[in-house]
Amino acid sequence: MKKVILGFAVFTLSLSLAACGSNDTEKSSTELKETQQVSRDAKQTGQKEAKKEKAADKSKAKDNKKLVDVTLDKVVDGDTIKVKYNGNVDTVRYLLVDTPESKKPDSCVQPYGEDASKRNKELVSDGKLQLEFDKGDHRDKYGRLLAYVYVDGKSVQETLLKEGLARVAYVYEPNTKYIDQFKKDEQAAKTEKLSIWSKNGYVTDRGFNGCVKEKTTAVKKATTSKPAAKQPATPKASSETSTSTENEASSSTASTEGTETFKNCTELRKKYPNGVPSSHPAYQSKMDRDHDNYACER
Repeated sequence: MKKVILGFAVFTLSLSLAACGSNDTEKSSTELKETQQVSRDAKQTGQKEAKKEKAADKSKAKDNKKLVDVTLDKVVDGDTIKVKYNGNVDTVRYLLVDTPESKKPDSCVQPYGEDASKRNKELVSDGKLQLEFDKGDHRDKYGRLLAYVYVDGKSVQETLLKEGLARVAYVYEPNTKYIDQFKKDEQAAKTEKLSIWSKNGYVTDRGFNGCVKEKTTAVKKATTSKPAAKQPATPKASSETSTSTENEASSSTASTEGTETFKNCTELRKKYPNGVPSSHPAYQSKMDRDHDNYACER
């Protein structure tokens, strides 16, 4: 009898020990799973934090602007100004944007060209004017400075784009620091059909279509404003020719010489090394590619 009781006790103890072992194994398995989950969560959190830090560093790098102080000399049009920089007067062509023409010689004024020019003048004339250069060349082949323009720290390019007075254009690597932001600004104005985007087909990949009015050249104005009746009478046969020459010189508004024609800027610079203004008899609009009323400047 004692053996039976002893055997039963041993059997019960074995069952208890087996149950404890099973519980310990299950507990260990659960703890392992929890540990693995914590590890995965920590890894994901670390990855998220790393992405945030990377994005913050990228944003910080973009905001780290090296701005150069300049003084406004004059506004040429919607995307070009002249400034006093390093003791000289330089033409500044706005990076990554293009506005309609407002002062293109011997051509027409394009829709919203005068609006863009007027708005640009309002912006750059009211505050501290600064330039920011990109990674690439600071000047184009015409010698103009290529820059982002700021007034009191605010981007002039972004304002023109947001108000629908400019399009994103002339995108050349590596001068593309703000291309993504500029495209967003352009798209916002396009969606709202502001200004240049209000006319279907007006904005193209190569510029703008259409004119609002024809521009009369200075020569035409001068010729029609001086009637022949006001020419002084004289018995000399040569006086008529002389008076005609004087009127022609007056119509050129800059020189007593007759009109001069050159095949290209290379030929013109042989006589006029620094180029010529629009009032000069040798000026031709086809040689004024930046439309600042000065042809073949270096």
